Amino acid sequence: MLLPFSQSNQAVNGSLVFAGDVGATKTNLALYRIENNNYHLLQEAKLVSKDYDNITELIREFTAHAPQPDAVCFGVAGPVLNGHATLSNLQWEIDVKEITAQYPAAKVHLINDLKATAYGLAVLGEEDVKTIHKGSAMPLGNAAVIAPGTGLGEAGLYWDGSYFHPFATEGGHADFAARNSFDFELYTFLQQQFGHVSWERLVCGPGIVNIYHFLRDVKKIEEPVWLTQKMRNADMPAVISEHAEQSLLCKTTMQHFVRYLAYESANLVLKLNATGGLFIGGGIAPQIVHLLENDGFYTSFRQSGRLNFLLEKVPVKIILNTKTALLGAAYYAATQ
Repeated sequence: MLLPFSQSNQAVNGSLVFAGDVGATKTNLALYRIENNNYHLLQEAKLVSKDYDNITELIREFTAHAPQPDAVCFGVAGPVLNGHATLSNLQWEIDVKEITAQYPAAKVHLINDLKATAYGLAVLGEEDVKTIHKGSAMPLGNAAVIAPGTGLGEAGLYWDGSYFHPFATEGGHADFAARNSFDFELYTFLQQQFGHVSWERLVCGPGIVNIYHFLRDVKKIEEPVWLTQKMRNADMPAVISEHAEQSLLCKTTMQHFVRYLAYESANLVLKLNATGGLFIGGGIAPQIVHLLENDGFYTSFRQSGRLNFLLEKVPVKIILNTKTALLGAAYYAATQ
């Protein structure tokens, strides 16, 4: 356990927990059996979210031949209000009642996916994270999670003096703040396309592509023919990040992506007074650890003027385990 969490209930030995991490691009599902607070995987699947019309259709396929769970929890990529969620980057709406209808004998929960990620820290060990700044000894206060993926997720963990208590935010949709003339140019470029420019327009997979297009089309950094060919029918953010050493365009794109991730990470830490630690999750961070370990991230992270001394105390860790949100949903189901 990376962080101490209070539990409403102890996980019952032998109980079956059905967990889901529902995102705009993919949905991870898993069935766990709990033994002595260990989560033993019985069945799992990774599904393409847009291949299904709704959550009911998706989970029905997964559980067609599975035993009935004792508890269910789905973490979803969007705000959850009164048991109802509208996903930010997928044309779905999910209601806890429709899931309960499929599992009437189970305890059913619907939570934000970043809240699930935060709860996943209760299941992870030190081998599941990479420390890029030690900071002060933990825990000293609240903690924060930022997770660039298809979108930008953010969550907080309130520290009561003994335990952490995760809560969701929608901070990724707050206004992007320009710091120099380059940022203002980029802001104008994005405003012409989207109107409102949030941090999510820059600090996520599609955000990498937005920065790339600005550098290519406005700043006129050359796109080599070999790179153009690689981009065809490919995962563009992955191609860009994988070729940061082979292409000036890709390298410059990723330098700005890392800078913006650092700025917004610092914003989140300051707003939450998260002296207990910053955890960088999501699907992108584990793939670019080498870019986050260098001075680019940390130098930009500690650029908040009079509060730099506070940021220097904050431990910064990359979450390497890509199933953290799934494990967090399972933990929540088992202990609530």
